[in-house]
Order: sequence, then structure tokens, then C-alpha cells
Amino acid sequence: MTSAHVLAVDDDPSVRQLIAAYLHENDLRVTTVASGGMIADVLKQHTIDLVVLDLRLPGEDGMQIARRLRDESPGLPIIMLTALKEEADRVMGLELGADDYLTKPFSPRELLARIRALLRRSRVRQSAPNERQKIRTYHFAGWTLEVSQRRMTSPKGDPMPLTNAEFNVLVAFLDAPQRVLSRDQLLGATRIHDDEVYDRTIDTHVGRLRKKMALAGEKTELIGTEYGAGYVFTVPVEVVR
Repeated sequence: MTSAHVLAVDDDPSVRQLIAAYLHENDLRVTTVASGGMIADVLKQHTIDLVVLDLRLPGEDGMQIARRLRDESPGLPIIMLTALKEEADRVMGLELGADDYLTKPFSPRELLARIRALLRRSRVRQSAPNERQKIRTYHFAGWTLEVSQRRMTSPKGDPMPLTNAEFNVLVAFLDAPQRVLSRDQLLGATRIHDDEVYDRTIDTHVGRLRKKMALAGEKTELIGTEYGAGYVFTVPVEVVR
């Protein structure tokens, strides 16, 4: 089996060298670049399986880079690197569709573990013949979610863009309508790790889904809160296979 290919984007040469050396030692292929402007060329020349992205690149908006990556490559796993105190960056990056994060300074061993975990989940999504992969469309309360296109349409026919994490959280709800889902179950659906920040991040994803639906004219609370237990999708869901 061909080794997975990781792209690391960081302006610090020592960080690039650390990532490249450690991942090479553990049988991963690595390409490193110093700026977001070099990402497009790498993606044209190589098949990249995962991106490690520093969100604080000098003179560049790391959030815009993360958004562009997610828009252009919806299934490409992204791990963010952020400063220890920049919790707002971490939350925003996850909202834009990044899958995981590490704070600097970080352990190369932990980075490797998170890379391997995301690669495993990515391969399962691509290859497992599970029931979800047979689903073409969800219908609920006049809304439509087309799975393969990741396209959400309101009852009025208006498109509603979703980040990668929002899509995954919503699909978790649609797979289990009118059942209480804990934050741990939703964390698993979004493919991120469980720690003290991610509980609040799940709340953020749910809040953004509610807000987007409200702005689109939805007056019914489709995602209810079960205090102390989690969340519940409140309406029936029709599945088209």
C-alpha cells in the first residue's frame, strides 16, 4: 500500500523540518511549504491525503486558506496548528471545516497519532459500503440535503452552504431523528477528538445550524436541547436511497 502523503504548511523552517523528519521516520510521505500561496501548485502535482495548516501565516489569512481548502476539496482532512492562547482561532477554524487542531508547541508523536486517526476515518468514509453511503437524499420539514453534492436546500428552494463539520453534525442528526444524541456521539460524527474545547465546539456547530435555518425562514426549532444529555432532531426524516 502506498504511504499517505501529508502537506504541511508553516512559515517556520524549524517546524517544517520537525514535521517532515518525524513523519518520514514513521513511513509517511511529506511535502512542506512556507506559505498558503504554494498550496495550489502542490495539489496540482501530487495527490495529498491530509493537510497540516498553521493558521497564523505572516501576511496571509489562514482562515481564508482553510475555507478555500474545504470548498475545493471537501473530503480532504485538515489539522490546524494554532497558538496556545488563540482559542477563538481554533473555534473559527473548526467552524470553517477543519477536522482537528494542535496548539504550539506540539508533540510530534501526538501530531502523528492525530494524522493516523484522521486518515483511518477518511479511508473508512471512502471505502466502507455502509448504509449511509447508499443514501442519496434526506427530506425533512420541507428541507432537502443531497448527500453526494453536500447540498442543502431550504423549503423556499434557497441553497444553504454548510461547512464540513456542520454537514457531518447534521447528517448524524438525520441518521437518528427524534433520538437524543450526546455530545460524544456528535464528536464522533465530526471526526474530531474529545477534550474540553470540543464540547463547546459541538455547541457552536449546533448553534450555527440553528442560526442558518432561522435566517432561511425556518421558525420551528428542528434541533432541540436535552439539558444534561445532548441534542435531538425534533422532526421525522425521509430517506431516499
